[in-house]
Amino acid sequence: MKSTVKQIQLFAGNEAFRLDCGKELYDVNVAFTTYGALNKSKDNVVLICHALTGDSNAAGELEINNELIENIPLYSAMKKNQPGWWDKMIGSGKTIDTEKYFVISSNVLGSCYGTTGPSSINPRTGKKYLMDFPQVTVRDMVRLQKSLLNHIGVKSIKSIIGGSLGGMQALEWAIMFPEMVESIIPIATSARHSPWAISFNHIGRNAIINDPVWNNGNYLREVPGLGIARQLGMVSYRTGKSFSNKFMRERLLPENYFDESNQFQVASYLDYQGRKLINRFDANSYLIISRALDLHDVTYGRGELDEVLNSIAAKTLCLGIDTDILYPTHEQKEIVKHIPNSVYAEINSLHGHDGFLIELDQLEKIIKPFLDSIE
Repeated sequence: MKSTVKQIQLFAGNEAFRLDCGKELYDVNVAFTTYGALNKSKDNVVLICHALTGDSNAAGELEINNELIENIPLYSAMKKNQPGWWDKMIGSGKTIDTEKYFVISSNVLGSCYGTTGPSSINPRTGKKYLMDFPQVTVRDMVRLQKSLLNHIGVKSIKSIIGGSLGGMQALEWAIMFPEMVESIIPIATSARHSPWAISFNHIGRNAIINDPVWNNGNYLREVPGLGIARQLGMVSYRTGKSFSNKFMRERLLPENYFDESNQFQVASYLDYQGRKLINRFDANSYLIISRALDLHDVTYGRGELDEVLNSIAAKTLCLGIDTDILYPTHEQKEIVKHIPNSVYAEINSLHGHDGFLIELDQLEKIIKPFLDSIE
């Protein structure tokens, strides 16, 4: 299945997109990918929401010669000859069946893959926003998605599915636009970002902003601190057991025990992951989106957690991962405790938080019956 990322401009001209922080954006671009066909009643929609450094190419092999992609070098660096990040889940006859559903995934506000973010041109100055880009929230991301779906003509959404940051978007959708949402499937996420999760993001951002190359956001080349942030992130996304099984205490070479250049394999792996993110993501976007994660709190300006979650009318399947140290299962169980029409299911994984990108056979067995139940 081929995949083409499209881009539209919303809030053009003097029409403003107002953010939670009180600031406004103009000429807001949104990058999105669709699969399948929208039915006549425009209600066979499944919205897929991506995580922190993800993108709208959830499935299929990306058409790199697409004009939009050619103008985003970071996209080409990430996606050349690679399928979408949930390719095994989305497609004809798959768990999220594109013969039945019109599947849409959009790149979040603040990112660097075609939706307006720090690396975009500010129409009011003609220069890149860089760190003049205002702080966005998960709710801002959802409002922009809503505007996109309105533009396409979507009347209602069968289900909203996402892991991590994607799960936060699913929860906010159900609270903000209950009339449109039939069901949600938040995976490995929380109702409000915990101090534990905030601490990882804080250290990662410090690695970026204390890197001299970052230069207050005015960098001219890749920022090594972004690679350090990614390495820290990878530790929080996996588990000690998964690292032990994969790497043990092996070195790159069996000899030269005291040679510091003869890295442990786990250290080499983390360096590799850091370099990959440096080549494919924008450091300022990482700062903006990771802060949006930390600001996530469904109770903000609304009331107590129980009453806010109790207001969710959408049928809810909340998934946890038994080894997730970043978003432990008690956080998903707390969500289910307060949403009236909700069920909890658990994925067993060696791999921790990243299980929602790895344990696809388990996800299929849990998600497909749930989707079938809302037909």
